[in-house]
Amino acid sequence: MGNRLSKIVTRTGDAGTTGLASGDRIAKTHHRIAAMGELDELNSHFGVLLAHEALPDVFREPLGLVQHRLFDIGGELALPGHVAIREEHVAQLEEWAERFNAELPPLKDFVLPGGNAVAAQAHLTRAVARRAERSLWIVHAEAALNAASLRYLNRLSDLMFVIGRLLARANGGCEIIWRHA
Repeated sequence: MGNRLSKIVTRTGDAGTTGLASGDRIAKTHHRIAAMGELDELNSHFGVLLAHEALPDVFREPLGLVQHRLFDIGGELALPGHVAIREEHVAQLEEWAERFNAELPPLKDFVLPGGNAVAAQAHLTRAVARRAERSLWIVHAEAALNAASLRYLNRLSDLMFVIGRLLARANGGCEIIWRHA
């Protein structure tokens, strides 16, 4: 691949528009651009999670692959009509969630984010995934998006909930159970 960004400071966005991969320019306030920003923030949260020394190795490869798929979804937004996420990507998230969840006891109550720093980061990542999903649905209401990408983000937050639970229980820790008022 050649140099895609040979110049970083372009000043082309100074008037409140930004370019899509298609060459079209749209307002920076457009829902599509907001969704791209949500995905970028989500991917950054995965980067923070992966930087945690306390993150067990069993999660490193799956979460690293997720980062690439999130970038692919951003590519779909940047180039309307482009499809990168397929059903097998969604199925992979489901398989990971089921495999990791098999190690957990059934939930009897709600759990609060936390337990330790790495678990809290996993829960924060889950919450941002939900927000990114909502943002994609807003774009989808305006212009149809790849249905697999929408399902991918939904399954991703499920996976992160399971990982957050496992991380809270790691090394003798425990989940924080919600106490009813």
